[in-house]
Amino acid sequence: MNHLVVGSTNPVKINAVRNHFVGEVIGVDVDSGVADQPWGDEETLLGAKQRARAALATSESEIGIGLEGGVQIIEEKLYVCNWGALVDKNGTEVIAGGARFPLPDNIKIMLEEGKELGPVISEYASRADVSKKEGAIGIFTNGTVSRTDMYDHLVSLLIGQYQFQMR
Repeated sequence: MNHLVVGSTNPVKINAVRNHFVGEVIGVDVDSGVADQPWGDEETLLGAKQRARAALATSESEIGIGLEGGVQIIEEKLYVCNWGALVDKNGTEVIAGGARFPLPDNIKIMLEEGKELGPVISEYASRADVSKKEGAIGIFTNGTVSRTDMYDHLVSLLIGQYQFQMR
């Protein structure tokens, strides 16, 4: 595979995919088809699938990858969730879910008011464009795990499953 397309222009997502491919990795701006701030596993997974499919449809690539971050309520706490999807020209689709971690209650309140996690975390951390850098996970793990690391793990799961299915 010499060419792969990612359904995002966010450098974090593109770099997570580039970590796994020798060939050309291109990010394209596609609509996830879900809310700017996905709530729940189902909506977040749907966003990942639709990003992968839309990315593949815009290119000559054999494979499209979609990565989507969202939030999920578990036992009254708000957690970050993330999903990935890999689709190929033959209709093969693999999915994987990634790391979860709780967010502070004051962030939960702001998101329930309709705000999006990225800008809220940037304001919380007093740093611009956190979602294109370390992400919320980088802030709340004190830099131990970055958003790229989180998506890198998802891409590993996607590729491993895909390779298993193709053997």
